[in-house]
Amino acid sequence: MSAVLLCLLAYVAGSIPFGLIFARAKGVNLRAVGSGNIGATNVARALGKKWAIVVLLADAAKGFAPVALGRHLGLPPRTVALAGLCAIVGHMFTIFLRGRGGKGVATSLGVALALSPLAALCGFGLYIAAYVLLRLSSVGSLLGIWSFPVFAVLLGGMPGPYLYLATAVAVLVTMRHRQNIGRLLRGEGKKA
Repeated sequence: MSAVLLCLLAYVAGSIPFGLIFARAKGVNLRAVGSGNIGATNVARALGKKWAIVVLLADAAKGFAPVALGRHLGLPPRTVALAGLCAIVGHMFTIFLRGRGGKGVATSLGVALALSPLAALCGFGLYIAAYVLLRLSSVGSLLGIWSFPVFAVLLGGMPGPYLYLATAVAVLVTMRHRQNIGRLLRGEGKKA
């Protein structure tokens, strides 16, 4: 499989708006509920925690699959990293919603799990701890996404392109959380 084909498939897979699809199947316009976001946090508001978990897993799978496939095929780390980035960017700027996608947290988790399962689980554990303590998904998401490259370095053995990807993704996800960060700084964070 060529690098171009893998990246194209990763972008298209990343673009599938599972949250919106599941919400529509339940008769809910997810864009008109809560934050209007298509991710698992807003699905929890609209459909409950069970459906939020389903969306989280689906969104993570679309990040995991192309990266795992690239690694299985023995493609160079920079190609695998680019495929992961394409999946995440696909979720954030989906072709199916005219570029209006989600924040990329669950898809990033899937990519991270395919790159370094232990570092990804450590980051996810930090997300869970922050969420349980603060009830703020955005804080947990940002802590989890920024901790992944740190855990990856501490655990060692991750190629440079994967670390560059992890850092770039942390920046992208943080930018997608601009409004959340503004609300947090004003003391208006929405607790789940």
